[in-house]
Amino acid sequence: MAGIAAEHDLPFLVITAGTHSHFALDLGLDRNNPAACLGALTEDGVEQRIDLGVIGDRTFVNNASFGAYAEVVRSPAYRDDKCGTTLAILPDLLSGHQGAKLTARAGAITITGPQALLVSNNAYDASDIAGLGHRARLDTGALGVVAVTANSAVRAVELLGGGGVTILAADEVVVDADVPEIPVGIDGETIMMCTLVRCTIQQWALRVRVLKDRPGVCPPKPALDWQALRQLASFRSAPART
Repeated sequence: MAGIAAEHDLPFLVITAGTHSHFALDLGLDRNNPAACLGALTEDGVEQRIDLGVIGDRTFVNNASFGAYAEVVRSPAYRDDKCGTTLAILPDLLSGHQGAKLTARAGAITITGPQALLVSNNAYDASDIAGLGHRARLDTGALGVVAVTANSAVRAVELLGGGGVTILAADEVVVDADVPEIPVGIDGETIMMCTLVRCTIQQWALRVRVLKDRPGVCPPKPALDWQALRQLASFRSAPART
């Protein structure tokens, strides 16, 4: 719908009735009060111009994910048990037993063999490489890129702590693979796309109506317990005893 609104230069209204409403979070909207969003249609509303991500012939407001995350989201069990499904699938994906081998070109940078790749409509906070937190701006005209390469779940958790992760910005990202099509999570919904997959950004493409006075970004989440995550990853990655 955002893509259609941008194509016809129509104002777009966001109502925070979704499951997580990450887009609404970054617009500063109250995710606990969807009805309040309607105030943007009155004299209390203002218009903002923001960017839209483009992947193939589709648009995205949040992100497009490749590799491990897209494979996990693709699983039918993910909707009912996100944590359990992730722990069950992620170790094999990271160790190379499943999933395509990816290559990403972001501007002049080539990233070979990332197990997880996230391309976002503007960059997430530098400390949030999972791409589930906050984007300070939605109008910079640049894609955010996060790539993680790891050969085990334990190594993945260490990388998530901040080391060995490629984080950059680009106006175009091209993703190739050693298979003719790959799963891609577009704003949380997985579809199959033929390689090469090209991501670009349209600056100021979308007119959004929002309230003048908004609650802003939600308080940051509590710090993750990295020790507990390492223990979970170690347990899940350990070979089964016979």
